[in-house]
Amino acid sequence: MSRIGLKPLEIPEGVEVNLDGNTVTVKGPKGELTRNIHSDMKVVINDNVLTVERPSEHKEHRALHGTTRSLIANMVAGVHQGFEKALEINGVGYRAQKQGDKIIVNAGYSHPVEVEPVEGIEVDVPQNTRVVIKGIDKELVGAVAAKIRAIRPPEPYKGKGIRYEGEYVRQKEGKTAK
Repeated sequence: MSRIGLKPLEIPEGVEVNLDGNTVTVKGPKGELTRNIHSDMKVVINDNVLTVERPSEHKEHRALHGTTRSLIANMVAGVHQGFEKALEINGVGYRAQKQGDKIIVNAGYSHPVEVEPVEGIEVDVPQNTRVVIKGIDKELVGAVAAKIRAIRPPEPYKGKGIRYEGEYVRQKEGKTAK
């Protein structure tokens, strides 16, 4: 039994959800998102409450039930409030700067790394050691944040690198002399 799939999803004011066969379109104050859902899942909207129903107790249907509900919930939250991820840059000489619409990251390489913007995502650099990624698509915000973090992931000895805000990196002990 999927606990998440059984939860009804209340649609906030200002958000409009349209169903067209297997396509769910969500419009809100921040924008519009469209996604195709699995043909077996049935989405029902009654009095601004959305529910997802599954046809059987088959293992695949149980798995799709909660996933479909979560994807639609993320679309509704995205167009209503938006999503944001922040990255911290730690290390001597490690920094980021915004140049036009590109982000230039200096992370200990012989050259600066340029990150091209993705359509629908806004990247901001409030400080040279902090990068903030904002957008309405949760999946895309996470992908852009992971792409920037992959430039120089945090290493476990000194903690240098790019990490998510609030991420804990376990410190390892270095070599000891005898």
